[in-house]
Amino acid sequence: MEQGYSTREAARIVGIDVRTGKKWRNGSRAPGKGRKAAPPIYQGPGLTSGYSVDPGKPPCGPSRYLQESDRIHISDRLREKASVRQIAAELGRSPSTISREIRRNRRTMPNGGWFYRPHTAQARADARRPRPKRGKIGQSPELRDFIQDHLTMRWSPEQICQALRTRFPDRPEMHVTHETIYQALYVQGRGELRRELNRALRTGRARRRPHRQAHKRASRPVKDMVMISDRPAEVEDRAVPGHWEGDLIIGKDGRSAIGTLVERSTRYVMLVHLPTGHSALATRNALASTVQTLPPHLWRSLTWDQGSEMAAHRSFTLATDIPVYFCDPASPWQRGSNENTNGLLRQYFPKGTDLTGHTPEHLEIVAAELNSRPRKTLDWETPAERLAKLLDLAS
Repeated sequence: MEQGYSTREAARIVGIDVRTGKKWRNGSRAPGKGRKAAPPIYQGPGLTSGYSVDPGKPPCGPSRYLQESDRIHISDRLREKASVRQIAAELGRSPSTISREIRRNRRTMPNGGWFYRPHTAQARADARRPRPKRGKIGQSPELRDFIQDHLTMRWSPEQICQALRTRFPDRPEMHVTHETIYQALYVQGRGELRRELNRALRTGRARRRPHRQAHKRASRPVKDMVMISDRPAEVEDRAVPGHWEGDLIIGKDGRSAIGTLVERSTRYVMLVHLPTGHSALATRNALASTVQTLPPHLWRSLTWDQGSEMAAHRSFTLATDIPVYFCDPASPWQRGSNENTNGLLRQYFPKGTDLTGHTPEHLEIVAAELNSRPRKTLDWETPAERLAKLLDLAS
C-alpha cells in the first residue's frame, strides 16, 4: 500500500483474503475474552504511530479514525493559517474529514470567533465512540409517545415525520427522519418503540425484505376493450379531476371481494360493497350505484386492469356515460395510485380473510380514515380537503 496499491490489490499480491487485509490495515478490536486487539500495521501517508499514549486513557481506535497526533497536527496548522485542503493533503485524508472534525470539536467564543484544542477534541471523540448509543426516539418520551400514537392510527413513518415538523416547527429535538422510525421498529433491543407496532406498518413485517421481481399474472381478455393508449392525454398529468382508477381486493379463496376506486388528482378513495360476489354483473351494478354519490363532473373516465369482473364494461358505460380504459397485461404501474391504495387497505382487510362480513358502514369508515390522512404527493393535504376544494369551486 505504501507503493500506491489499493487494499484489494495489495491483499492479492501478498496472498491473503481482502478481509484479512482490511484487518491488517485498520486493526481489530478484541472480539472476546482472552483475545487481544491488534493495532493497524499500516498508518498511511503522513501518519505516524510513534506518539505516546497515556495508559489511563481509552484507546484512540483504528487508523481509519483520526488519532490524537492528527488532531495536534490540525491544531498546529490552523494556527499557521493553513487551509483545510492543505491539512487534508498532509494527513492523507479527505478534506471533508478535516472540515467535519473542526466543525464538531471547535469551541465558539462570545465574539463570534472560535479555537480548536486537540486534546479536548480527542477526549470528545473517545466519549462519542462507545456503542451502542441510545437513539433519539428513546431519549424523548414526548417524541416516542407521538410516534406510537400515530403508528396506532396507521400513519406511515414519512407522514409522521412531516406531522412532527408541522406541529413542532421550532423544536428540532422533535424532528426525525422516517428511517429513524423504521430503525426503531426493525432493530430490536433498542427499546425505543413497542415491538407490536410493526404490525401497523403497511407491510406488517417485523424486518425488511429485499425487493423481488413481481410475478406476472396471466392475461384474462375482456371483449371490446379500449386500451389505456387510447385514453385522453389530460388524464396523464392529473391536472383535470374526475379520472379514476379501479380494482378489486380479493378475500379468502377468491370468494369475496371489495371494489376500490381512487381519483387520480386528489387520491380520494371510495370503496364498493360487493355482498353478492364479484361477477361481471354484480360489479357493474355496484359500480353504477357508487358513482351516483358524487357529481357527474367528477366522473370523466375509469381505468381498470384486464380482470374478468369488468366484462360488462360496455353496459356500465351506457348506464353511466363513463368510459372504461384497460391497462396492458402485467402492468400494475399504469394504475399506480390504485395499487398503492390497495396496499394501504390490506391493513384493514388482510389477505386470506373473508371480506363478506364488512358492512357498507364499515367500508365508509375505512375510506374516511384513508381520506383524512395527509399525503406527501398532495403537499401534505388530505384527499378529503382536495375534494372539498373541487366541490366548492363547482358550487
